[in-house]
Amino acid sequence: MKHIARWVLIATMSAAAAACSMNDGKEGPAERTASNAGRVVDDSVITGKVKAALVADPTTKAHQISVETFKGVVQLSGFVDSNEARTRASQVAGNVEGVKNVKNDLELRN
Repeated sequence: MKHIARWVLIATMSAAAAACSMNDGKEGPAERTASNAGRVVDDSVITGKVKAALVADPTTKAHQISVETFKGVVQLSGFVDSNEARTRASQVAGNVEGVKNVKNDLELRN
């Protein structure tokens, strides 16, 4: 019985995957909206992961750093106390899964 259920599940998933791939590269309004919604969610997840990584790093003092993400590009802004913290923030953000590029707009606090 387990084997039959497993094969039914595999067949159903295969049929669903085939149906999803049958749009011949044409993307309608619903697909574009879903794609944009997926990107926004992905960007939000990346932002959260970068913030968590900055908080976990003792050099970066994450509470002084703002993080924004658009299409996988992370922008860091705010103030840090040293060049070391500025450089380290870029390194930490760049090591987060999904980050394509880091734009470091951090400024040194006087």
